[in-house]
Amino acid sequence: MKILVIDGQGGRLGQRLVAELLSAFPEAELTAVGTNSRATESMIKGGAVRAATGENAVIAACRHAELIVGPLGIAVADSLLGEISPAMANAVASSPARRVLIPMNLCDTYVAGVTQPPAALIRDALEHIRSLTQA
Repeated sequence: MKILVIDGQGGRLGQRLVAELLSAFPEAELTAVGTNSRATESMIKGGAVRAATGENAVIAACRHAELIVGPLGIAVADSLLGEISPAMANAVASSPARRVLIPMNLCDTYVAGVTQPPAALIRDALEHIRSLTQA
């Protein structure tokens, strides 16, 4: 399975996702793309071997991914304090890949009903990804 992890800002969520995904799915082809170099560096620290940075990297990687994982904001133009361009959000939203998006109440986007801490949200996302890989 070709898994694409996208994150921005400091990349802490992406770093955790990369580490958890590599542990749970060691056979997966994982690519990490940061909206900035700091986010990319964080995901590399999480274990990503294939990594890139920037708008074009997001757009190109979305074309080849089977599964896209990241914060909900990667599909919302101008989110993550403006790091997600409309072209990036469109690439995520229009990709043929399945998407598992982690809801975060940050950057002027409030997701109603989100009461779980980030660790619980990541566990829930991993459980869903497991169900997708078994289908």
